[in-house]
Amino acid sequence: MRSRTYFLTFLIIGLFILIGSGAFRQIEASFTLDSLRIRQQYNSSPVLSAEESIKTMELEDGFEVKIVAKEPLVNSPVAFVFDKIGRMWVVEMEGYMPDTVGTDEDKPRGRITILSDKNGDGMMDDRKVFLDSLLLPRAICLIGNGILVAESPRLWFYEIRDDKPVKKTLVDPTYAEGGNVEHQPNGLFRALDNWIYNAKSDRRYRKQGEKWLIERTHFRGQWGISQDDQGRLFYNNNSENLLGDLFSPGFGASNENQLSVAGFNKKMVGSNKVYPARATTGVNRGYQPGVLDDSLRLVNFTAACGPVIYNGHLFGKQYYGNAFVAEPSANLIKRNILENNGYSVTGRQAYPNKEFLRSTDERFRPTNLYNGADGALYIVDMYRGIIQHKTYLTPYLKNEIKERSLTEPLSYGRIYKVVPKNRKSRPVKFSGDKIKLIKLLGNENGWVRSMAQQILIDAGDKNVAPLLRKLLKTSTQPLASTHALWTLEGLSLLTKEDLWPFLTSPDPNLRMQAFALSRSVINKENYTEFVTYFEKLIAAKDPQAAPYIAFLSPAIKPFSSLAQKSLLLNLGKTFGTDLYVSDAVISGLKNEEAWYYKDFTASNPDTALTINRRLRKVLADADKAKNNKVDLAVQFPRGATIFKSFCQTCHGPDGNGVASLAPPLNNSEWVTGDKNKLSAIVLFGLTGPIQIGNKLYKAPEINGEMPGIAANKEFSDADISQLLNYIRNSWNNKGDLIQSGDVYGVRNKFKGRQKPFTMDELLNMK
Repeated sequence: MRSRTYFLTFLIIGLFILIGSGAFRQIEASFTLDSLRIRQQYNSSPVLSAEESIKTMELEDGFEVKIVAKEPLVNSPVAFVFDKIGRMWVVEMEGYMPDTVGTDEDKPRGRITILSDKNGDGMMDDRKVFLDSLLLPRAICLIGNGILVAESPRLWFYEIRDDKPVKKTLVDPTYAEGGNVEHQPNGLFRALDNWIYNAKSDRRYRKQGEKWLIERTHFRGQWGISQDDQGRLFYNNNSENLLGDLFSPGFGASNENQLSVAGFNKKMVGSNKVYPARATTGVNRGYQPGVLDDSLRLVNFTAACGPVIYNGHLFGKQYYGNAFVAEPSANLIKRNILENNGYSVTGRQAYPNKEFLRSTDERFRPTNLYNGADGALYIVDMYRGIIQHKTYLTPYLKNEIKERSLTEPLSYGRIYKVVPKNRKSRPVKFSGDKIKLIKLLGNENGWVRSMAQQILIDAGDKNVAPLLRKLLKTSTQPLASTHALWTLEGLSLLTKEDLWPFLTSPDPNLRMQAFALSRSVINKENYTEFVTYFEKLIAAKDPQAAPYIAFLSPAIKPFSSLAQKSLLLNLGKTFGTDLYVSDAVISGLKNEEAWYYKDFTASNPDTALTINRRLRKVLADADKAKNNKVDLAVQFPRGATIFKSFCQTCHGPDGNGVASLAPPLNNSEWVTGDKNKLSAIVLFGLTGPIQIGNKLYKAPEINGEMPGIAANKEFSDADISQLLNYIRNSWNNKGDLIQSGDVYGVRNKFKGRQKPFTMDELLNMK
């Protein structure tokens, strides 16, 4: 390190002499020397104990961090869930990136452990291995008499007896097929609506007796998922602070021709700024202008993950409903304040130029955040130096890892909790008493309410129905009523009579829940009552009800397609300028968009009308997809494998792009055009906006940068040529073949380049 610093210092002095002594040049040199001094300040990164690491944390006034578990009790944790008796079931991803080339990462060294607090002092003191020898496990979910375990590429359900797995059932053989470790489904979040949702996935799961239901849902997020009190999901991707849904997660995903639906994957917080406590040169693209500021600190999120909506009782009212987001690359946790207005949600960062929690310990790596039974905010700290996966690891970051010996340690890990100072809270105890469990549906702690609902459903005791219905009639707590309704739904006991009073509730949140639940009770005997009521709401121009009516229209169709069409046409005529209603209408028109457009425009020909514009887009996208059946995996097997592992998670298996992540490859002139430009993009990456056809794609609609793979030794020029030929001739694309020599020529031409290309550079490339 010393020799490197001396070399850079002499180089700067030499350049300074050569270019003269103008004031501007003196300032520029001064900045560079300041950067060197900052680097010298952080030229080492010592491994700290959990107690020492806490001392490096700067936390909002009035709070403190406490240790819940630490090594050797826990090793490389990435996720956990509490069970009903307060134990932690922890996912340990020990095999992740043992060095910069991922040596033996394909060896099954992960596990699921059970941590217990035997003496009741708040710290876990007992460890039991539930499952061992797992390949990079990533998520778990306790449900019924067992546990879901995500072990790429499969999703398994293990029945549990005496804390041991006794029966293994395959739930989904392709749960995490394709993608690399950073870009595979995770989360397994058991939501208010009794379905299990994931980040980086468009599937949801539900246990029904001994069967598992799998349904299509919206593609969401990257790592980590949470919900608010209304069951709306929140998530993010690595460069976006917070994304989320405005509507119940079960709505709006029924039309595969509709690539995005307004109100889902919505940017909730405008600012992606972060404020680290130390220089963060150890980020993957720290060499690029604008990634680090003058003090060498990260400017914007680059590894946002593990969001949680805090709904505990311990912090105080001003924190309830806040969104906390982890940023392991900058060693911090962000706090965002969310505000609700009808079905709209808007957010802002809690404070400028600071964070809720930030550390100067470079190995502090918060990867997931959780609510707890005691109202605390829990932090999963993987505690390690290498956090970036090898697929996109730049030579710059490899050098940073080497300079500060960040490879070790590999067997550390911590779980912390944040609590207010001088305020104690003990976890709620759950019993088998159904009266006590129903009472907990109104508890002040959201985690407790959700757990009580899940315990009641898992018990399967239908004798609780009278008690739940009594609560619905007598409770003055909207959240207790919400959980009681969804508990009845989870037990398959919900009726129209249970629901109907809440469809007219003056409480907008209860009304929202009633609409979301209506799909479970609409049937042949009662659908006309719902249609009549929905028509009245449309006639009254009820803006809050309108999108829900559109989302519910597919539930009417099995009993009367005419009634559904009438509802959708009336919604379009009444709310044709409303983006959310327009997209909700289209979501109920799978493969029937053309007739609707024809009928609707006959009396509403305004081409600028929102619903007409959105319909034309869906029709155009569907037309593009007609020939989207080409599979070149036989001709380009290596290319197909690489695409599925590293490209389709952002660009989609159909090549049409994924909202908030990446633009389309299908029908893209950048894919089918100049082969050298396409090679340059894949090798060295692309940053900034990109024009495809007549549309400019830019953040936040897409991620601001696509990483290159030139530095990844796993891919030869022949591999990359196969990948390029695969995407260049798949779907509706048709391009001439690219040879490995073509790829080599571009690699050699830009040898030593680290920064990604911009669109302007590519346009001027010769």
